[in-house]
Amino acid sequence: MTYDEIRAELGCSKSSISAWVRDLPKPAPRWAHVERMQRMEEAQTRLGRERDEERRRLAHEASLEVGGTSDRELLLVGVALYWAEGQKDKAYARRECISFINSDPQMIRVFVRWLELLGVGRDRLRCSLHIHDSADITKTTRFWSDLIDVPTDQFWKPCIKKDNPGTNRLNRGESYRGCLKIYVTNSARLYRRIEGWWYGIVVAARKPDQVNRT
Repeated sequence: MTYDEIRAELGCSKSSISAWVRDLPKPAPRWAHVERMQRMEEAQTRLGRERDEERRRLAHEASLEVGGTSDRELLLVGVALYWAEGQKDKAYARRECISFINSDPQMIRVFVRWLELLGVGRDRLRCSLHIHDSADITKTTRFWSDLIDVPTDQFWKPCIKKDNPGTNRLNRGESYRGCLKIYVTNSARLYRRIEGWWYGIVVAARKPDQVNRT
């Protein structure tokens, strides 16, 4: 019985009950240590599963909110994507060409679709794989080639980094595909347009009073 149950039964205080039972042997814990740890692990696993389900549900609901995209929307998305991740021209290093590198297959897919919208054919794409030597280079090259529908003869020599097994690098195994770099030939003029589109987005995103002062 608990203190509260004894007090309710006998009508006495907790201090009196404590004095009565202080010399009695303490009861064994309800759960043995191993069983308690097992129950904690099961609870953590259940909680993790619930969080994963919630994460997937929210992501799915959000994806439905997007629906279809117009050409204009894809244009703006692609410009922002390129300006965040693509190679940019600098006053101290002139690079007026389109070059984009990323490890996310879906981002690469969107980028190539955007290039298609801009009238860039697959024949103008040159690709380079950046990857550790622990990976299957041939298999990975084929993966990227199939993903963006660009033949492997348009892939340049891969940039291979020596793998150090002693590091804590987590991107290993079957899911590791390195990074794909995509270069667009004869793209200086298109690069300048992308730069202009980006500046247009910046101006349009300002508050109305700021735009009026420019």
